[in-house]
Amino acid sequence: MDFGYSVPSGDRGMETIRPGLFFGDAARVLDIATEAFSSIWVSDHLMFESKPRWECWTWLTWLAARYPNVQLGTLVLCNAFRNPAILAKMAATLQELSDGRLILGYGAGWHAGEFRAYGYEYPAPAERVAMLEEGVQVIRALWGEAPASFAGRYYRVSEAHCVPRPNPAPMLMIGGGGERRTLRIVARYADWWNDVAAAPHVIRRKLAVLREHCQAEGRDYDRIRKTLMVRVAIDRSHAAALAHAADLPEPKTSLLAGDPAAIRDQLAELAELGISLCQIVLPGFPQTNDLRLFIDEVMPALQ
Repeated sequence: MDFGYSVPSGDRGMETIRPGLFFGDAARVLDIATEAFSSIWVSDHLMFESKPRWECWTWLTWLAARYPNVQLGTLVLCNAFRNPAILAKMAATLQELSDGRLILGYGAGWHAGEFRAYGYEYPAPAERVAMLEEGVQVIRALWGEAPASFAGRYYRVSEAHCVPRPNPAPMLMIGGGGERRTLRIVARYADWWNDVAAAPHVIRRKLAVLREHCQAEGRDYDRIRKTLMVRVAIDRSHAAALAHAADLPEPKTSLLAGDPAAIRDQLAELAELGISLCQIVLPGFPQTNDLRLFIDEVMPALQ
């Protein structure tokens, strides 16, 4: 199993808006993380109430320049926030500037409050997923055709050039676990699949559904890399880790908690299901105790 580090985008470890201190802390933490993790991941949200947030693509570009030896990923971009043709061009540019290190994580979006606050329509889930599918087709067309044309219900491009075209094209990772629609789109278009961690029986069911969609689409299930975003509360004391986990605001369904041995066991169970990469969220930022403990006592046993 490989591991990526999900770097905060401004909300964790930051009680007030103090950008200079945040970026100093982030650099200090990332200097440690990038020595062990194979990739850095940035989330794409515009706001969570009044908490500070950095814009995903700008933040990712800063990271690409500062850390040249790791892959770079979005966890995951909201289709509605950027026209997919422009996004294809942005991704092609960053792929070139980063020497081919970009993984384009892409999803339908779910946070209604930020859509409405920033003036975006917030359609029903089925329509957001339909928009996502068209967006994927626009991106693939611009990366692979010269010129590219596409006419759909939501998006249209006409003899558009994306030059230079990315070579190789970024890995396209589609995020989401909707079993009827989203996993079908994964089977049809994605190089990688991503979802938020859940109980093993839930992940097992979603993987079985993805396999069925792959069979229906004539796609090799094993060619799609399976990844999960996993929140981890870790401490040398198992009881202390569980107590800390109980105090965290994150949904408990996506949270692994315990001492290093317990975390290793939980991740090993996911690996047995076929998960080959976990994007790790550690709540201790800007402190590094949990980061160092995870690097030293969890990762070596699973890599």
